[in-house]
Amino acid sequence: MPIRVLVADDHSVVRKGLRTFLSLDDELEIVGEANDGEQAVQMAQQLRPDVVLMDIKMPKMDGIAATTAIRTELPDTEVIALTSVLEDASVVGAVRAGAIGYLLKDTEADDLCRAIKAAAAGQVQLSPQALVRLMREVRTPEEIPEPLSARETVVLRLLAQGYSNKEIAGELQLSEKTVKTHVSNILGKLNLPSRTQAALYAVRIGLVAMNGAAPQ
Repeated sequence: MPIRVLVADDHSVVRKGLRTFLSLDDELEIVGEANDGEQAVQMAQQLRPDVVLMDIKMPKMDGIAATTAIRTELPDTEVIALTSVLEDASVVGAVRAGAIGYLLKDTEADDLCRAIKAAAAGQVQLSPQALVRLMREVRTPEEIPEPLSARETVVLRLLAQGYSNKEIAGELQLSEKTVKTHVSNILGKLNLPSRTQAALYAVRIGLVAMNGAAPQ
């Protein structure tokens, strides 16, 4: 089954451009276009897409508020912020709202297609510029009520290296359901709302390097 994508952008030229080149990929299906954040939420509720490409600056409801609403109501729908805006507040706001990725509109078409597929599989997608800004804002929790188990630490490392739940399951010879349980437990223990922030936390504490590699 193709990955179902909803495009949300207030510029018709951008929406048409995205539809044109994304439609060339047989693994992707554009199921709808929204011209503001409010419509994006309504269409997401109706269409239940796998991934939403979300502009940040939009009328009626901005992309951050729309991302919050979608991720709250539709936890199985991933959101990638796709924008020309590279302000710290926008980057941090989008990730805090639950976006799994933050990419700029100058991203190459092939790279965007790969990012959509990766996001649908649960892999964090951040432009290098966004990652630098996010690292300034990531805070190591002052106190972790319950430390991560050895297995949870391994899952966190793989998550931060860009592995999907399916890939983590294969690597550790676990079921995907068990991996999802581990991820949920990790987020709960770290008091973090998304796997994107968990990945950034792993970088901050030195569990993985900034480029996603495990430190020696």
